[in-house]
Amino acid sequence: MSLSRVRAAAVQSDPIDVAALRRAVDDPRAGALTIFEGVVRNHDGGREVTHIEYSAHPAAAQLVRDVACDVAERFDVHGLALVHRIGELGIGDRALVAVVATSHRAEGFAAIAAAVDEVKARLPVWKLQHFADGTEEWSNCP
Repeated sequence: MSLSRVRAAAVQSDPIDVAALRRAVDDPRAGALTIFEGVVRNHDGGREVTHIEYSAHPAAAQLVRDVACDVAERFDVHGLALVHRIGELGIGDRALVAVVATSHRAEGFAAIAAAVDEVKARLPVWKLQHFADGTEEWSNCP
């Protein structure tokens, strides 16, 4: 049952089309459309970031689907989309987008927080940050 409410769940190298994800979860029963956009910022730990690169384990796409299904099962969502981007991303690019359609805002806020937190905790994705001083730093590495 939860799978039918998951309208998109992917790991992709193409830019994330937020408007398409909004359309995918749209539902006439929904009184709330809640969106999280994780955006590449220009700083980390007091250092200027120029860009980042995300790498993913081959199982990452299935894990995103698993997280999406888990969240759709635990919360009363009408539609859910969850997409993580990999590859080289510039400042301002969307790295993670989650969209949920729910009847009420409280359920939407709770579902979106759970989806993002679970992706951060479970997804085998590694980030290489490139800094303005020419150095690099990996994060989320085992």
